[in-house]
Amino acid sequence: MSLPVHLVPSLEGVAAGSVVRVEGDEAHHAVAVRRMRVGESLVLTDGKGGLTVGEVEATGKRTLDVRVTTYDAVAEPTPSVTVVQALAKGDRGERAVEVLTEVGVARIVPWAAERSVAVWKGEREAKSLAKWRSTAREAAKQSRRAWHPEVAEPASTDDVRELVTTADLAVVLHEEASSSLAALAVPETGTILVVVGPEGGLTEDEVAAFVGAGAHAVRLGTEVLRTSTAGVAATAAILASTSRWRHG
Repeated sequence: MSLPVHLVPSLEGVAAGSVVRVEGDEAHHAVAVRRMRVGESLVLTDGKGGLTVGEVEATGKRTLDVRVTTYDAVAEPTPSVTVVQALAKGDRGERAVEVLTEVGVARIVPWAAERSVAVWKGEREAKSLAKWRSTAREAAKQSRRAWHPEVAEPASTDDVRELVTTADLAVVLHEEASSSLAALAVPETGTILVVVGPEGGLTEDEVAAFVGAGAHAVRLGTEVLRTSTAGVAATAAILASTSRWRHG
């Protein structure tokens, strides 16, 4: 049975024998929900490459002290994948964030595409962004990631265009594209950007802007995927052609 995973702000300077204190909601979840007891083992991560296994040494209402048994500094995976995810209606955006996190993306960028049905403004933007970040955090713990993804601030189309110019490989998923994602040469290092449109699809202007900035417009196949699944399908196809998945 896999050990439970909990997140701490930092594991800098930690080594075998160190005691790490877990506080707040993470400690409450471990003690009150999972009912962790003294002597039981668990995994701690800081989401920035630090990963420890340790034993519970003491518990409180919102505190948990863990004696570290082993510590590993895990290298950041490469190539790094960023997915620009168009805002979607209902909980489809959160579903996309969950599976993108599980599959191993490094960064998720919410994008207000022209045909996005969902609109993030004011209080709704703050709540929706917080929900995406919470979803990513929990999915990263569930999938036992040492490096947790960043969920960036919402981007405009101009922002996405700028991201395209800085990527080593940028692809725009478009059902009418003549090229296939499988035909592209995927770099083994650097940054890869995947742009996923909304339920209503991308506009011609959006596709032209991204392709003009250096992106490749590609299709995944004859099927048309939902916005909540297209990104993970593309990311899986990309990573399957790199050493990240070939060598585990």
